[in-house]
Formats: sequence, structure tokens, C-alpha cells
Amino acid sequence: MAMNLRLSPEQAKALKRAAAEDGISMQEAALRAIDAYTSRRRNKLLKGIEKVKTQDAELLQRLAK
Repeated sequence: MAMNLRLSPEQAKALKRAAAEDGISMQEAALRAIDAYTSRRRNKLLKGIEKVKTQDAELLQRLAK
């Protein structure tokens, strides 16, 4: 899927600098940032679910009956 990403001049400069330091394109740097963001959100959700399952195990057992 193609999309346009509008960056401020400061963001564009920072992305260009970071990509150059890593020896990758700006597109690859943006894709890696998106992947990191989305996986971090998913991991946070899964940890939250596990916490509820652990802390509220007794309540969940009663509700399941």
C-alpha cells in the first residue's frame, strides 16, 4: 500500500540523519519505526491481558461458571 507521509522540516532532517547513520534509506528507517511502534503496542496489550488474567484469576473463574 502506498501512502504519503508529511513531515515537518525538523522531522525530515532528523529522519534523514538517522537513516544515514544506520546506512539505510529514509523509507526503511520509517518502516522500522512503524514496525517498532506497532509491535510495542501489541506487546503492551498482551502484557495487560496477562496481568488481568493473573490478578483476577479467581474472579474470572467465578464469571466463567
